[in-house]
Amino acid sequence: MAQSACLDSRGGCPYVYFHRMRKPCTLILLLIACATVTLAQQASSQSQPESTLKVDVKLVNVYVTVTDAHGAPVAGLKKENFHLQEDGRDQTISVFDKESAVPLSIALAIDTSLSTRHDLPLEQASAKRFAHAILRPVDALSVFGFSETVLQSTTYTADLKRIEEGIDHIRLGAATALFDAVYLASRSLDRRQGRKVMVLITDGGDTVSKVDYKEAARAAEEAEALVYSIIVVPIESSAGRETGGEHALIQLSEDTGGKYYYAKSMSQLDDVFRQISDELRTQYLLAYYPSQRLSNSQFRRIQLWVTGTAEVPTYHVRHRAGYYTTKSDF
Repeated sequence: MAQSACLDSRGGCPYVYFHRMRKPCTLILLLIACATVTLAQQASSQSQPESTLKVDVKLVNVYVTVTDAHGAPVAGLKKENFHLQEDGRDQTISVFDKESAVPLSIALAIDTSLSTRHDLPLEQASAKRFAHAILRPVDALSVFGFSETVLQSTTYTADLKRIEEGIDHIRLGAATALFDAVYLASRSLDRRQGRKVMVLITDGGDTVSKVDYKEAARAAEEAEALVYSIIVVPIESSAGRETGGEHALIQLSEDTGGKYYYAKSMSQLDDVFRQISDELRTQYLLAYYPSQRLSNSQFRRIQLWVTGTAEVPTYHVRHRAGYYTTKSDF
């Protein structure tokens, strides 16, 4: 007896029928055909997803600066020295790294409003020295000048000649669009990879911005930018001093994990740039996958502290206050 076959209605393994045939090898050929169909069906079923369930799990990056009682950066800490929470719930640190090797993108925004006309040449010279000190081939810096408008005079680059030309290219204007500068620089950083830093040199005033502080601050937080504010106050007790703008910059720097400084002279400005450079070379990266969330709030608050060393009481830890689960439309 020999066998012939046809596929069942489901396309499965052939049903086998027996009848008289003169070639006994036909049985072997049919068995091979059956095995081939079965294996093809198995491969097809394995290539199809078993479930359409999508889980939105986002790795949250937290860039951390730890300083001692004298304000000097603390290096040499380990993963075990950090304790991290989100909205009061303990989180497992999945990534821990020292930041010296991570590419750095810097948005350098310089106030060119009329109130800075006496200090602008000195600020430009100091900014050039900062660029030379901080940039490596893997890093990039973009120059923004802002008065009544915001001008990005260079794209992100590590070419020091282009950066110097961009710094020289900025020109004096009349008014100050500080929050517009923060917003636009943040949006440019949002598209970058690695660490993102904004350095603002300004006297703190804002007179003509189209966006308000809240919009500017959210843009910086969504970009994961560390904001370093250098508040230039030639005469600290000046009657025309814009303290409201200063307070906004202080809050923005603290919420993003950056820092604010006051500078009243060229030597102080150079020293501030040196401190920023030192910090950016001794930061830590902690990252985690958030555990189950109990709140529907768009903003998740991050808490972090250092443990396990004798100097802990004197350490100061800076990091961003939290993150938004959804991004603004822009």
